[in-house]
This record gives sequence, structure tokens and C-alpha cells, in this order.
Amino acid sequence: MSPEDIENRFTYHPPKGNQALRYEMIRDRALDFAAYINDNCPDSRELSLAMTHLEDAVMWANAAIARNER
Repeated sequence: MSPEDIENRFTYHPPKGNQALRYEMIRDRALDFAAYINDNCPDSRELSLAMTHLEDAVMWANAAIARNER
């Protein structure tokens, strides 16, 4: 891994342009999906994992925007 990759991964990236709006849109859609999953799945370890992975997906989608748009 290059020093630039390491710095990009571990440096704060303040939102630019419409990024903050796009972060919010991703979170809003995930919130809707999380509610749907919660309403349609039994309380279980699998439900917990689905929610955790949805949280992961939101985090990585927002990281993709923050880290790769300059």
C-alpha cells in the first residue's frame, strides 16, 4: 500500500460540493430499507447481521464518495 493510500484512508475529508447532500440521501434510503427489513424479518441474529451489514454499506458508500472525489 502506498503512503498516499494510507493517508487517504486515515485523513478527514471535509464534504465538498454536493457530497453532504449525497451522504444524507444514502442514509435516508438505508433508513427506509432498515425499517422495511425490521418490519418483515423476525427478531434474530440474522436480522442483527442484516442491520450491521446495511450500516457497513452506508459507511463504505459514503467513504467511496469522500475518499475518491477530489
